[in-house]
Amino acid sequence: MSSTFGTLFRVTTFGESHCKGVGAIVDGCPPRMALTEADIQQQLDRRKPGQSKLTTDRKEADQITILSGVENGKTLGTPIALSVPNKDQRPGDYGDMTFVPRPSHADYTYQMKYGIRASSGGGRSSARETIARVAAGAIAEKFLREAYGVEIVAWVSAVGTIDAPETDADRITRDQVDQNIVRCPHGETAEQMIQAIVDAREARDSLGGILTCVCRNLPPGWGEPVFDKLEAGLAHAMLSIPATKGFEIGSGFAGTRMRGSRHNDPFIFKNGRLGTKTNLSGGIQGGISNGEPVLFRVAFKPVATIGLPQETADFEGNDAVLAAKGRHDPCVVPRAVPIVEGMAALVLADMALRQRMRSEQP
Repeated sequence: MSSTFGTLFRVTTFGESHCKGVGAIVDGCPPRMALTEADIQQQLDRRKPGQSKLTTDRKEADQITILSGVENGKTLGTPIALSVPNKDQRPGDYGDMTFVPRPSHADYTYQMKYGIRASSGGGRSSARETIARVAAGAIAEKFLREAYGVEIVAWVSAVGTIDAPETDADRITRDQVDQNIVRCPHGETAEQMIQAIVDAREARDSLGGILTCVCRNLPPGWGEPVFDKLEAGLAHAMLSIPATKGFEIGSGFAGTRMRGSRHNDPFIFKNGRLGTKTNLSGGIQGGISNGEPVLFRVAFKPVATIGLPQETADFEGNDAVLAAKGRHDPCVVPRAVPIVEGMAALVLADMALRQRMRSEQP
């Protein structure tokens, strides 16, 4: 199983949804960086379950413990081991799913690949695995912020058929994003999104949505053409997140409907360097950062596990009706905000170290 991500800044995640705990090993973090559990916990608190009426009611504190790699509040340059216990485990909720694979979930494919699976909560395919991504991403983000001034902010830009107005990506802050429980910075639209999610939950159904993310203050030059282009790394990271079904950067698919004369980003001199007048490229050209904000969007499907009875088939091919009894989010996008930010940080930290290695060569 591919549970390691990154080249120089590497992260290996471990744990299943209802085992004793989940965590990560972070290898390649530079030494002498100040780091405490509090630096990580803030992002985990934004991801944890039970934080509002829009999320699963599973009760987990998701309290992080640093097991190694840090001494006297400083990173040692050695592997950093991170651990979070699972305390509110209820594997019995998934008894009916031992023999009936959930529609559009990973039960069937994991069984076919490995001949065995963790039927309680989806095991490694559960979104609980993303705790490790968020924790490791918080470390990567601290490195990026202190070494380069990089800022990463994600927000909910769509839920179901409800789209928020365009947000000023140059100025949006996490405080603005967190002003409401759906994490959409446009208040009026947020209220509509909240009601839609509540309605879906009451109907024992689910909704999908879109997250937008901006990464600011990247210097020009990050990205490794031709196969490890910056946008390719971001796409890899985002599409590895559970429930993701789409990724676009800059103008994305809408750009295909423009002519080149409108889509091109003319160069101008600004802030003491060459920059672009517009940013339809999304801050990346030729797979390399150009110094403009990196802007991308990630699409999340409706949650596969729902309470409505569904006509399906068991593993033997017999007709079956499945109504899931586990605790699940009616819409994942509010809690996915720190996950997207964390995965973006992991990509950028890795690219930063690869570029630093190149610049230090004779």
